[in-house]
Amino acid sequence: MPALVESMMYVREKPWHGLGTRVEEAPTSTDALRMAGLDWSVVQRNIQVCGGAKIKNYRANVRDSDGTVLGVVSDRYKIVQNAEAFEFTDSLIGGDVRYETAGSLNGGRKIWLLARLPETEIVGDKTEPYLCFTNTHDGSGAIRVCMTPIRVVCNNTLNLALGSARRAWSVRHTGDMASKMHEARVCLEMASAYMNDLSQTADRLANTTVTRDRLREILDEMFPVTEESTDREKQNIQKLKNEYMVCYFAPDILKFRGTAWGAVNAMSDMISHNAPRRKTANYRENNWGRIMDGHAMLDKFVSLVA
Repeated sequence: MPALVESMMYVREKPWHGLGTRVEEAPTSTDALRMAGLDWSVVQRNIQVCGGAKIKNYRANVRDSDGTVLGVVSDRYKIVQNAEAFEFTDSLIGGDVRYETAGSLNGGRKIWLLARLPETEIVGDKTEPYLCFTNTHDGSGAIRVCMTPIRVVCNNTLNLALGSARRAWSVRHTGDMASKMHEARVCLEMASAYMNDLSQTADRLANTTVTRDRLREILDEMFPVTEESTDREKQNIQKLKNEYMVCYFAPDILKFRGTAWGAVNAMSDMISHNAPRRKTANYRENNWGRIMDGHAMLDKFVSLVA
């Protein structure tokens, strides 16, 4: 992913790739737009063949700052500018919005921003909710926004799929974008509902006892060993279980140990901080994708322990 990062700004902690502009305090949208190198616009140009004939129904999305062609899209595609993304997030959150990170990938084809919301508490733990916004300028994806709460004490994400509240929203770049952004604003104003439901779920899980025997059963179901499993596969499965137990007995889980909420946080710790079995070239990018989509392993674990 380092090669994919074109520009970015970040607060305090240096990212894994060492790129970007470091700032001490989270900036406002105006400063974040500039610091992240996103102070440019996208314009649409007609596409012509060598003979000069125009290609119907398609246009090129071009960055106005340097003429880079970001993608070829249909003439129904509606541009959402970088500045509009920040304006949308500002209006959605309201008040003094601060941005933790923002930037562009793939030569400007994809942009993201992460805004910090007011701190809250979930079962007595300080939790920082964040709003993540991603957009593409090459026609490859939708506008996407999601909530991602982070438990401060151990810095693990609580991206739990809740049947009662939506965590994410997306829409394609077609039709009346103004009305769709309004619909998104209405939907995302329900972010407080997600946080409320997450708090209620956490409270229920914190009052649900999970014995050591039950935990072993859940891990066996999460990471099954079959008759066809090779010795290598059995070793890897046992290593996963051992890594989980290390997280389960970590100090930050102590007050919830023996409960379903403690078990869930241990799995979130393991997913958030442990290195993957195989460090592929894009494993960091996949981790970023899980911020938006959630993690299937965590969702499965919650369904078993709840």
